[in-house]
Amino acid sequence: MAFKTVGLRELRLKSFTLLLLAGLFSPVSSASAADEPDLIFRRSTVFKLLSPNDKLATYGVDDPEVEGVACHFTVPEKGGYAGWLGLSEQVSDISLACRQIGPIRFKHKLEQADDMFRQRRSLFFKKMQIVRGCDAKRNTLVYMVYSDKLIEGSPKNSTSTVPIMPWGNADDGVIQKCGDYIQ
Repeated sequence: MAFKTVGLRELRLKSFTLLLLAGLFSPVSSASAADEPDLIFRRSTVFKLLSPNDKLATYGVDDPEVEGVACHFTVPEKGGYAGWLGLSEQVSDISLACRQIGPIRFKHKLEQADDMFRQRRSLFFKKMQIVRGCDAKRNTLVYMVYSDKLIEGSPKNSTSTVPIMPWGNADDGVIQKCGDYIQ
């Protein structure tokens, strides 16, 4: 009985093909921690004559576990035919700003560095995540966005903070402490 040896290149090609097929036939979910973000606006940055332009897109998302906090993030969106079909890998540059938009109320206990929002940035290997934490000493919520790639790590990131402050008469003089809600 003869055994056929498989070269490393052939093995990589077969693995990539299996991943490609699994990705094509599995449901694609762009958000998992929060609902789909709201598109605020897009602005073209690179003109392409016969295909869609490259753009910057700004989105808004409410924290699903902390009432009264919203985040806005801006991401580059690749144009061209590959970008239009969702096949191009998106750039990792993401900016983030989170603010208190009402009285802050925690829905339940939370984990430190818990995912608040997650979205795919390429067909297979890259995703963007917004994670939430608590600086108990300063009673401030801390949000960090980063883009990670399964193979290369996550070099791009941005941070935004939301100090928990009174909100008109809606708080009745009681300000919640984020440290009381982090496990």
